[in-house]
Amino acid sequence: MIEPKALADLEWGRLSRAVLSRCRGPMSALEALPIYETEEGAALALSQTAEAMELEGSGSPIPLEGLDDLSQPLLRLSRMGALDGPSLNRIGALLRGARVLRQFLSRNRAFASALERAVSFDPTLDAIEEELSRHLDKDGTLFDHASDDLRRLRQETSNLRERIVRKLEAILHDKADIVQDSFYTIREGRYVIPIRRDTHERFDGIVHGTSASGATLFIEPESLIPQGNRLKVAIAEQEREELRILGLLSDEVRGALPSIHAAMDSMNLVDLRVASARFGIEYGARILPLASKPILDLRAMRHPLLLIEGKAVVPNDLEVESGRALILSGPNAGGKTVALKAMGLGALMMRAGLPIPCAEGSTAGFFKNILSDVGDDQSLMQDLSTFSAHIQNISRILERAGDGSLVLLDELAGGTDPEEGAALAAAIVEALLSSGAAIAVTTHYESLKSVGLLDPRARNASVGFDVETMSPSFKLTLDVPGASSALAVAERYGIAHHIIEAAEKKLPERTRIFEGLVRRLEEARASVEAKERALAEELSEQRRLREELEVELQRLNDRDRKKLSREAEKVAQQIRSFRDEIREKRRALRAAKEDADAERLRRELERIATEASKIEEDLTKQAEAAASSDEAHEPAPSLSVGQEVYVTSLRANATIVDGPSRGKVQVARGSMKLWVKVEECRRPSESKRTERRERVSLRSEAADSIDVRGMRAADALSLVETALDRAYGASVGTLTIVHGIGEGALKNAIRDLLRGSKTYVRSFRSGTRDEGGERVTVVELA
Repeated sequence: MIEPKALADLEWGRLSRAVLSRCRGPMSALEALPIYETEEGAALALSQTAEAMELEGSGSPIPLEGLDDLSQPLLRLSRMGALDGPSLNRIGALLRGARVLRQFLSRNRAFASALERAVSFDPTLDAIEEELSRHLDKDGTLFDHASDDLRRLRQETSNLRERIVRKLEAILHDKADIVQDSFYTIREGRYVIPIRRDTHERFDGIVHGTSASGATLFIEPESLIPQGNRLKVAIAEQEREELRILGLLSDEVRGALPSIHAAMDSMNLVDLRVASARFGIEYGARILPLASKPILDLRAMRHPLLLIEGKAVVPNDLEVESGRALILSGPNAGGKTVALKAMGLGALMMRAGLPIPCAEGSTAGFFKNILSDVGDDQSLMQDLSTFSAHIQNISRILERAGDGSLVLLDELAGGTDPEEGAALAAAIVEALLSSGAAIAVTTHYESLKSVGLLDPRARNASVGFDVETMSPSFKLTLDVPGASSALAVAERYGIAHHIIEAAEKKLPERTRIFEGLVRRLEEARASVEAKERALAEELSEQRRLREELEVELQRLNDRDRKKLSREAEKVAQQIRSFRDEIREKRRALRAAKEDADAERLRRELERIATEASKIEEDLTKQAEAAASSDEAHEPAPSLSVGQEVYVTSLRANATIVDGPSRGKVQVARGSMKLWVKVEECRRPSESKRTERRERVSLRSEAADSIDVRGMRAADALSLVETALDRAYGASVGTLTIVHGIGEGALKNAIRDLLRGSKTYVRSFRSGTRDEGGERVTVVELA
């Protein structure tokens, strides 16, 4: 069990309230979070909170409905008492919430196995929930159909009330001259009319009350007394029936009390885990793996209470383990005690199953004991000074500390003679190290800092201090002792320089040397950190510039491709237009009867053909240019340093100088180096470029055969149309189209085209066996 003093020193109550305030049910009323006494219990709590964080963070919040403190209603049931409708309704709401939660955990078993194993929900409670829902409305009132007698009695009382009200309204009308107000009311369960005192003798009935002033009497009309009596009897019978039904329902719930208690405890447990998860998500905390030994290795740890207060927090690396000591030194108000408490809270949070606000790579173990001496502890009741109270507490710590203990000591052995205090502090730390405890201690004593330098079991750490601004940096540096900087601070805050000089002369030589060494170490560390920051900024700037360059290269590449595509489409449109014009001229030439007309058409045709040839030549050049880009290069089968590749974003060859790494390689072209994606690297190939050029060039000579096997239908039809046009213009008699068999789709598409080309095609047929059979189509031109 953790000592109350350690919990108070570390302000565990404040952290607990911050987490518990996020609970929806009775757990929010707890004073402190539960701390598990066994490593197994802590490990299970950590697993459950991790699952809750996963579900809450993934948009699948854990449903928690009907959470309520039912301790009093359940206690009454255990003592054989019956419950009223609203109390039974609260139990029904809890059971309904338990059912919904059970079903949710079952559906999400893959993500919530630890939570599902930890909870206990008896499925037979569903029947009780259903029974309560069937009998009670949302306000806890019994439905009329709860029993036949209840329905009959409620109908009877309703009818009696209606008859009484009708008579009352008639009396009010008839006796308007003596009634005080034109309304009726109820006194002692009887319907009455307000009558003026000075006229009550003219109104027969029973007085059931008077107004505060006494000027008005509330009288039940004599004519309504029999009906009022019957109504009272009916209401009493109705109430007895309601109590009978509520008693039966209470008996049914009483029989399931153990299961209901288990369901309530389970829901409270899940509520606590969800609250812990929400706390972790809000403050960027994480669940740490539970180490196999008592250790704290917290990377970029942030003090949770400072986070809760919304203060700026400097993250620090904190490390300590069994048989080791971390000695924290540096100026006052520099963050030593904050770091000390952060370590203690980290150990407590692991035992409570909480996420810890630290960075990835952190780990922590289970400390059986957390012992502390932090802050002033003067005891007036025991007539002890601050120093005496500290020593009494440390004496108890020495008795209890051992392997698996975390000991936190703030300003150890302070408040007494410095030389004796320093010697005592060093001896206490050595004794604690021998016990196997993990120790963190803050100090200004040089002798204790020397322990961190000379004893391999101890390690120094210091908080930074800027002498120029006279302010602490709150940044913890491991393996460097810290200077107290008391004289520098004193001078900064107004102590005269000659006094500071006198104080420096009075310092022992050993102290001056030690403080000077520490100060030089601090200055060197600050210089290294400044250079590291500058280097990091430079690297960040280079990374930003590289990313901008890559984006710009991609933009230019995309722009060039779009431009090439638009120009190619424009040229293709021109060729289609010329082709149509050539067809028309050829048809006119064939139809021309006079030589003059024929000659004119031939000259016109030659002109158009010349222009078409020029456009074809331009298109061929553009195709060759495109062939030198991405598509003309095969993907490189493997990449290695020194290899030459074609980079699509650069549209040029470059040499690999680093990588591959994470899907990228670094390439160099001239003095420029940049990282590019692996898929942008292709194999340079002249043969491929030549093959592409030959394939895309537009030949001007006519041929008597064309091979379109393996082409897409659209590409093949375009090529067939061009071949028909050229063959027709060259007066070729037949054109053989080789298309293959396959599924017949390409052959059918070509023949559909031929059927519509009456200008060129006189007829077509499948090839003979020698010509290729169904693999070819032989076209006889017009």
